[in-house]
Amino acid sequence: MEDDAARAPSYPQGEGIAALRQHDRRGGGRRGLPGWAAVLCWIVVLLLLTVALVRVIAWDSFEPFAVIDAGTVFVFLPAWVVLVVAGLGRQVALAAAALVVVVAQVAFLLPELTAAQPVPSWAAGAPTIRLFDANVYSGNPSMAGYARAIASLHPDLVTLEEASPADVDQLVASGALDRLPYRIQLKRYGPTAYLIASRYPLTHENAVYDLASRPIIVQATLVLPSGPVALWVVHVPAPLPQAFAEWQGDFDQISHLVRVHGPNRLLVVGDFNATWGNKGFRAILDAGLTDAAAARGHALAMTWSQIKPVVPPLVRIDHVLTGTGIAVAAIATGDGPGSDHRDTTATVAIRH
Repeated sequence: MEDDAARAPSYPQGEGIAALRQHDRRGGGRRGLPGWAAVLCWIVVLLLLTVALVRVIAWDSFEPFAVIDAGTVFVFLPAWVVLVVAGLGRQVALAAAALVVVVAQVAFLLPELTAAQPVPSWAAGAPTIRLFDANVYSGNPSMAGYARAIASLHPDLVTLEEASPADVDQLVASGALDRLPYRIQLKRYGPTAYLIASRYPLTHENAVYDLASRPIIVQATLVLPSGPVALWVVHVPAPLPQAFAEWQGDFDQISHLVRVHGPNRLLVVGDFNATWGNKGFRAILDAGLTDAAAARGHALAMTWSQIKPVVPPLVRIDHVLTGTGIAVAAIATGDGPGSDHRDTTATVAIRH
């Protein structure tokens, strides 16, 4: 015992505690965030802070930021990781900056995530139609999957974007449209083709073109036993790679048309190439329309893109919007066979 005591190091009074503290700082205790990791986290947070700031002061005014805004649901997720890492690494300033981004994301998403509401009481006794909407994708070589889907779902109304004449011919040949004798077809090739097929008469057909001479809406009156319904099938071009100005103008045009028409008995469906994160799409909702998926609690039912390996659809750009006197009682997304979009099926109630 005396030998052990002789070999033990001795310190002047107070130096033992100081040595232990120095030992902690050198790695014997809890480690702080490594320098390289702190720098990386700061880069991520500063980039996301920039995106959030531009969203606040210049919403959808600049092309890359408008595209990023469409992905508000997932774009800001790295800030949550940084918040946890910074907290564990005792990086107070970094954690505070990450928290600002997290709060901004929650604020941006809150209107959509809190839009869920009960189906209106009047819808329980109202007549309904079943809607099937899909962007079938102009590069899709076969409509066989859609033919099977339509045949199995028995919809009363089918609305298709990017449905070329050859696509429609395939559907007709398959017999999938036999129950839908009333049809409006915009016979084009590529993204500007449309098909509306209905069990009920369609009248007052009209195509609305944007300044780039693209048909962005096909309008018709759906003549139901419960009365006429204005039906608009929409396909707004994507903002990238070269149509950003047109994309902005198209939403201004659509929201203006909704205000002029009024939301009463108006059903608007299709591929908007925009989400609640985009100012133009929100302007359409502000004109008096209800986003059916968000209203039924399916705000996170993403529809695009489903052709990326491993990565699931990350944004919801395909929408069913309803005005007063119309409500979607149920809505779901489907496989979208051969397309980069998932399709949508909805049970639509129409008030007497």
